[in-house]
This record gives sequence, structure tokens and C-alpha cells, in this order.
Amino acid sequence: MKDFDHLMSVWQGQPKPDQLSVDEVLKQVKKGIRSITNKLYWSIVAMIVTVAFAFIVTFFLAFKSAVTTIGILIVLVTMIMGLALMVRHYHILSKRDATVNPADYLDSLKAYQKNRSKVIGWFYYTYILLLSAGLAMYFVEVLEHSSLTFKIITYTSILVWFLFTTFYLKPRMFKNEEEKLNLMIDRLVRLKEQFD
Repeated sequence: MKDFDHLMSVWQGQPKPDQLSVDEVLKQVKKGIRSITNKLYWSIVAMIVTVAFAFIVTFFLAFKSAVTTIGILIVLVTMIMGLALMVRHYHILSKRDATVNPADYLDSLKAYQKNRSKVIGWFYYTYILLLSAGLAMYFVEVLEHSSLTFKIITYTSILVWFLFTTFYLKPRMFKNEEEKLNLMIDRLVRLKEQFD
């Protein structure tokens, strides 16, 4: 009996696991989602302006070479695809409210994260490759009368931009967003476990 009393006192002396405040967790999740959606919103606005500029260049400037026109069209179509993906992600993130049903919201956030990882992986490389190819084709006519040195500098810049965005910028940019999503999902999982 003495061992049982000792065991009970040790058990009761264990520190209680931190209880999460529902309001605080939901407020943090909403703040995190708002941060991501605000970033997406301004990216969408910038992309719309860029698409409008590319549209004006494509259809209101006369180019002699079909390669230049095809290059601009490739850039334009690629940017429209990127814009559609951003609008889709913005819609997915902003359409649900975490306070209505946190369990459903958690499931939708997990599904979004899984889908996003899969789509962003292949899409980003395709997007950057098409933009680079379109720019290279565009500069064929634009640099027609330029010196060889300037052409080499321009095409080298496009290659450096492609490599920089692919191998330096993309991993850092998506890692940051992935960490934010993981943090929000972790908080919602802990909150759900608290009530199970």
C-alpha cells in the first residue's frame, strides 16, 4: 500500500501538459493564413499588371520576327497559368474560416499543403523554364542590331536568372511558406488532441 501511495504522489506530481487556449490558437492560425493570403493577393495584383503589360507589348507593338511574337506569347501564357494557380491557392486559403469547424479546417489545410507541395514542385520549374525560353526568343529580334558582347551579356543574364530563381530563390521561398503551414497545422493538431 505504501508503494501505491508513493506511486500516486509521483504521478500527481508530474507536470501537466501545456493546455492550449482555443481562442489563442485560432487567432494565431487566422493571422498566419491572413499573412499568406495577403502575400498571394499582392502577387496576384502584380501578376495582373505584368500580364496586362505583356498583352500590350504582344498585340500593340509590331515585330518582324515570328520568333519574337512566339516568345512573348509563351511568356504571356506562362504568366496566365501562374496567375490562375495563385488565384486558386488564394481562393482555397481564404474561403474557409478556422473558427467555424477547426477539425474540418485542419483537414482542408493538410489537403492544401499536400496538393501545394506536389503542384508547386513541377509547376515552378516549368514556369521558370517557359519564362526563360520566352524571354530568350523575345530578345532574338530586340537584340538584332546589338553587339555580340551585349547579346552574350543578355543571354547570360537570362541563364543566371533561371539558375538563381531555380536553385536559390525557390527553396528559400517555399521553405518559409512550408514552415508557416506546418506551424499552423501543428497548432491545430495539438488543439484537436487536447479535446480528444
